[in-house]
Amino acid sequence: MINERNLVRHELIGLEVEVKKSTNKSQIGIKGRVVDETYNMLVIETKKGEKMVEKKSCVFVFKLPNGKKVEVEGWVLVGRPEDRIKKKLPRF
Repeated sequence: MINERNLVRHELIGLEVEVKKSTNKSQIGIKGRVVDETYNMLVIETKKGEKMVEKKSCVFVFKLPNGKKVEVEGWVLVGRPEDRIKKKLPRF
């Protein structure tokens, strides 16, 4: 079961997400559903189409299936999704 404590060890594809902070000011406020993920990028489906957002330069707010919102520093997400399971992560 996905929750705020194990979010980074789960599949992000399909979750609602918003970019809360970013070094690229044009990416702040991007909202949508995660449709793909690479080592360094999240692909977010927005109302205006797909946007690619660099993980390490952003802070994301994910909406869990139970409705809770969880803020995650992007650097924690950097890496292949299958490798995040094995990583030792602070706070998570």
